[in-house]
Amino acid sequence: MGLVVTYLDAAATTRVDPRVAEVVLHWMTEEFGNPGSRTHEYGSRAKRAVQQARQYLAGTFDAEVDELIFTSGATESNNIALLGLAPHGEETGRRHIITSAIEHKAVIEPLEYLQTRGFEVDFIEPGPSGRVSADAVMERLRPDTLLVSLMHVNNETGVVQPVVELAHKLRETSTYMHVDAAQGYGKLTQDLTAPIDMISVSGHKIGGPKGVGMLLARHRGWDTLPLKPIMFGGGQERNLRPGTLPVPLIMGLAEAARIFHKEHAQWNKEAAAFRARLLDALAKTRFRINGDQDHTVPHILNLTFGGVDAEALIVMLKDQVAVATGSACTSASYTPSHVLSAMGLPEEVASNGLRLSWFPSQTTDLDPTELADAIMRLQPDSA
Repeated sequence: MGLVVTYLDAAATTRVDPRVAEVVLHWMTEEFGNPGSRTHEYGSRAKRAVQQARQYLAGTFDAEVDELIFTSGATESNNIALLGLAPHGEETGRRHIITSAIEHKAVIEPLEYLQTRGFEVDFIEPGPSGRVSADAVMERLRPDTLLVSLMHVNNETGVVQPVVELAHKLRETSTYMHVDAAQGYGKLTQDLTAPIDMISVSGHKIGGPKGVGMLLARHRGWDTLPLKPIMFGGGQERNLRPGTLPVPLIMGLAEAARIFHKEHAQWNKEAAAFRARLLDALAKTRFRINGDQDHTVPHILNLTFGGVDAEALIVMLKDQVAVATGSACTSASYTPSHVLSAMGLPEEVASNGLRLSWFPSQTTDLDPTELADAIMRLQPDSA
């Protein structure tokens, strides 16, 4: 029998729920029609299925059906939201954007591109708590501020940002709000019923398939958001996301959301219980938790172990647990975490932060005391 490696990198991705996989396979092999095909029942059935999935998923945001756009995931959704709103900023002379320095690269890099197009971007640093102050955002608001983009849950620390408070404040202004909710959707879905203009989601963070996500683009009164397409060809998804709709992935996303909604309370309970067991076992080591623990999700911990090199620890633990130093998009770079650095943490801390993240159903085979013992071998003075 092979080695059992416990997966503690659920913030990067999750295993597809077997119930979701059944749905995906069905729509791949049994009902495989193109929803754009209008001349036969295969296409009609696919179209009806997508409409039903869209209706259910829009309902999770308390949104209208026509406000939901299917995409390949949160990265594409972020790009459509940020780059798609930019022409409106250019037309109206509103070229100021506010964001945080702890955003995912899928937000930071499009905004850095807009800086080359004459946009001014304020990157707010949150301080050691890792939580951006709503007041700090509002203080930077100007008449020419086009957009505030703030993530829901930080993917490295698990710290929940004040998106609900900001959404209500910004709704009274002409400034639009975008939220990258890749880590929060499903876990704190109620937050996302707040009047946020644009919300980005990935399916594979909640036991759904990779390659599918959503962009919610809410109306403001009778007005649709002034988004322009960044891709062309086909006219699907309100002309904002052309291409044949991936029906199997969309149906898998909807099924994952249904399962998560039904099992949400138990999921949170189990995630919090594992967190408590983990921290209890690690008490005999020397560590610090990076990020405000009064505002956090129960399934992400960012830890720095005193005197321990994070990369050496990952190598040492590779036959025991699968963990990461940060975002899967940047974890191969061996550079200090831009999130921990933006929090003003010392370089030694920022360079050696270890992210542990779990999906309860996939974390049943780990004895946290074994993990603590392994860490102590690199940290002999912990006892």
